[in-house]
Amino acid sequence: MDKGKAFFNWSSGKDAAMALHMVQKEGKEVDLLVTTISQKYQRVSMHGLHRSLLEAQAASLGIPLEVIELPENPTMEAYGTTMGERLTLLQNQGYAHSYFGDIFLEDLKVYREQMLHPLGFKAVFPLWKKDTRQLLLDFIDLGMRAIVICVNAQVLDKSFCGRVIDRSFLDDLPSNVDSCGENGEFHTFCFDGPLFQWPIAFTKGEIVYKTYPAPKTEQNTDVSEYGFWYCDLHLKG
Repeated sequence: MDKGKAFFNWSSGKDAAMALHMVQKEGKEVDLLVTTISQKYQRVSMHGLHRSLLEAQAASLGIPLEVIELPENPTMEAYGTTMGERLTLLQNQGYAHSYFGDIFLEDLKVYREQMLHPLGFKAVFPLWKKDTRQLLLDFIDLGMRAIVICVNAQVLDKSFCGRVIDRSFLDDLPSNVDSCGENGEFHTFCFDGPLFQWPIAFTKGEIVYKTYPAPKTEQNTDVSEYGFWYCDLHLKG
């Protein structure tokens, strides 16, 4: 890889953890984790993970964390402006590469590349086009541990929220749900594994249901809102 420091677009979930494992296994350095959170709620975007658990995770990984606070329901323009400003700062600090845990969403990959390349960054996707069922099996076999903290209620019921990822979880997934939840079916928090110096100690809180306005598109005319189940986690100690 070309010279320059690298940061990881960190989600706190299993795919990010698996991608980080692969990067470090190849002897490459990750100098910084970068995560966007809601300024109002202090929680990781979409995942709903509280900032305190994110910071504990980064501490155990031994990698500095930079948090980017976003307003509630930011427009794409506002998001792009905020990220562009932060990327420029990172570029001035010697960063030249960014890692992502994306697997097969082409439009998302293109969007990331279009945002990074004009600033001279190289986007790297360690999991790209890998088989998602095998990825999850490898994740489990490596001794990685993650808990499901967000579930898309359109495709999975409440019972999947709050479950720890294991083979029975994989076997219970409906056939229309991707094994890694790459289409947004579920999101996770990775709390233990070979990457960590110590496991993140937490307690499970209540499981709550939240709705969000559905995006208006030509293909989506009948649905006014989307529902998600969230399992709230609390940092111990």
